[in-house]
Amino acid sequence: MMHTDDSSGNIQLGENAQLALDTFAMKPTASVPHWMIHIMEVSELEYFAGRAPGDYRRDVEGVYLEFQKKIGTSFIDQYIPDNPLSMASTGFEEGTARGATTGLEQVVLNDIAINSPEAVIEHMEKITLPGLREAIASFDPDDTESIARFIEGERAVQKKFGPDILKTPYGYGSFPAIRYMWYGYVNYFMAYSLYPEVMEKDFALQADYAEKLNSRTARAITEGRIPPVIRLDCDMADSRSTLVDIKSLDKIWLPHFERAIRPMVDAGIRLLWHCDGNLMQMVPRLIEAGVSGFQGFQYEDGMDYEKICRMTDRNGDPLAIWAGVSVTRTLPMGTPDDVAKEMKWLVKHAPPVGFFLACSSSVTPGVKRDNLKTLIDGLKYYMEHGRD
Repeated sequence: MMHTDDSSGNIQLGENAQLALDTFAMKPTASVPHWMIHIMEVSELEYFAGRAPGDYRRDVEGVYLEFQKKIGTSFIDQYIPDNPLSMASTGFEEGTARGATTGLEQVVLNDIAINSPEAVIEHMEKITLPGLREAIASFDPDDTESIARFIEGERAVQKKFGPDILKTPYGYGSFPAIRYMWYGYVNYFMAYSLYPEVMEKDFALQADYAEKLNSRTARAITEGRIPPVIRLDCDMADSRSTLVDIKSLDKIWLPHFERAIRPMVDAGIRLLWHCDGNLMQMVPRLIEAGVSGFQGFQYEDGMDYEKICRMTDRNGDPLAIWAGVSVTRTLPMGTPDDVAKEMKWLVKHAPPVGFFLACSSSVTPGVKRDNLKTLIDGLKYYMEHGRD
C-alpha cells in the first residue's frame, strides 16, 4: 500500500510530490504529473533553468535541479548530476571513457581478451560464475547496515530535492542481465547462440543472488517508508524485435527473471520496465512475470502504445505508464506542432490511472529550442488542466 504521508522521514511533501505519490498509488488525479526530463544539451539546460552560459560546469547539481523545479517535475528516480554530461553537440567530449558498447576497440576483462565467443565463455566460467557463487554464499539477508544505508541514502537525496520533487528508488531492482554491456555485442551474442547451457547457468546464478538482494531491498523500502516503485532497465530489443530469439528467452531467461523479481512483487513494489526498441513480444511475458508498468516506447519501431495502455497487469488492474514524447523521432526531427500532437495523443490513449508524461528517454544534443519549449509548455498545460 502506498504511503501518502511524509515518505522522506523528515520533509512534509508538497503538492507536486504528493501528486506523484497518488499517481503511483493508482489513484485518480485531476492533474497529469510528469517525470524528470533529462536534456543533454548543456546550453539548453542552462537556458530553461534561467542560468547563464557556463553555469552548468560551475554548478552541475544546482543547475540540474533548478531546471527540474522550473519545469514542474513531480519525481526523479535516476538522479545523475554527480555524473556530469559528457556529450556535446559534436558528440562525446574528448577523453570520455569508452566501453564495450561505446567504441572500445579491444575489450579485456581480468587479463582475458574478449575477442571470440570462446573468450566470453572462458571469462564467464573462470571469473563471472565463481564470483556469483561467492557473492551468494557470503550474502547476509539481515545486514542492517546495508538496509540503513539504503534508507538514509534515499532520504538524503529527498532532503536535497526539497518538498516539491519526490525521490523514488533507482538501480535497486536486480534481475538476470544479458551481458553484452560487459563483453560487447558480437562476441557475447555468438556465445549466447553457441553455448546456451552456460548462459542459463549465468541467468540462474544471477537470479539466485537477485532473489536475496531484492528481498533485502524490499525490506528496506517497507521499513524506510520509501515510495514502492522501481524502474527496471535492461535494453533487450532493437528496432526489429528482441536481441535474441524470444523462444530462447522463454526457456533460459524468463523463469529466472520471474523468480528474481518475486520478492519485490510479493512486497507490493510496483515494477516498470524501460522500453527500448520493439519489445511487443516481451510485454505480455513481462506482465505475467509480475511487471505492472512500462516506460519509454519507441513508437516508430512498432511499440503499440495504444494497445499497451489497454492492457492490465496479472491481477486485472491498469498498468502504470510513464509515457514520453519520442526522443528518436519527434523531438529531433519533428516540428513544434508534431510535439504538441504527440503529447495530445499520449494523453488521449493513456490508462485511467498511474499515468506520467515525460520523454521516451534522454534528449540528446541537437533538438531545436522551439521543440523543447513546446514540450515544456505541454507538460505544464497537462499539469494545470489535466486530460482535457
